Amino acid sequence: MKVVFIGSGNVATHMSRAFKAGGHTVLQIWSPTFAHAAILATDVEANPIQNLSEISLEADLIVISVKDDAITNVVSQLANTNSLVVHTSGAADLDVLTNLKRRGVLYPLQTFSKGKVLDFKRVPLCIEAGDAESLAILERLAKSLNNAVYFVDSAKRHILHLAATFACNFVNQLYTLSNDLLKQNELDFNLLRPLIKETAEKVQHLSPIDVQTGPAIRRDEKTLYAHLEMLQDRPELKNIYQTLSDSIKKSHQ
Repeated sequence: MKVVFIGSGNVATHMSRAFKAGGHTVLQIWSPTFAHAAILATDVEANPIQNLSEISLEADLIVISVKDDAITNVVSQLANTNSLVVHTSGAADLDVLTNLKRRGVLYPLQTFSKGKVLDFKRVPLCIEAGDAESLAILERLAKSLNNAVYFVDSAKRHILHLAATFACNFVNQLYTLSNDLLKQNELDFNLLRPLIKETAEKVQHLSPIDVQTGPAIRRDEKTLYAHLEMLQDRPELKNIYQTLSDSIKKSHQ
């Protein structure tokens, strides 16, 4: 399949590499910043383009991988294309592509960073399309990348994206806050890495609710009080600590 990527960020970088590795041809890369398009194009042996009007008529698929609030503007410039157009967003509806003849969603459920090597064969791919033919094409395409392919409509994808925000983005922010606390007290974040790894490995095999540990689930009020006292000069952290402790208690009533 001949593919054009609109975007050159984390998702576009990993997906375009996966497409190339899967035997597809990445024809072109467009980005708001041409230099970024050129860098990714070199990586996947594609041609960088400066304007969306330059998109090749040979493209079988156009992948929109830009910020959600930029999708509508991109779509307005693709109204005449006959290519199948998909976006990669977990939060945007399929309907954002309504004005296009052939449309769909190819949402990779993973956290992406350009500098981190990722095994794309293990990334769940959630697909949706505006018609049966487009859905069949997307299914074949997704299965050429890996076997973890799921049919998920917009409403369920939004819930999935929300759950992923709790499981990934919020958890990483807690790592950041933990790191800040350690730095302020001349302690190394490496001390926490084995704990973080063990916690993550547990939920690969067990339900999260069954592996909860710590003072809140034990109803260890003395320790909870001591921790809150340590956060007296950090009211924002104190509120987070109290909210999460209360949530743990409620989940284990």
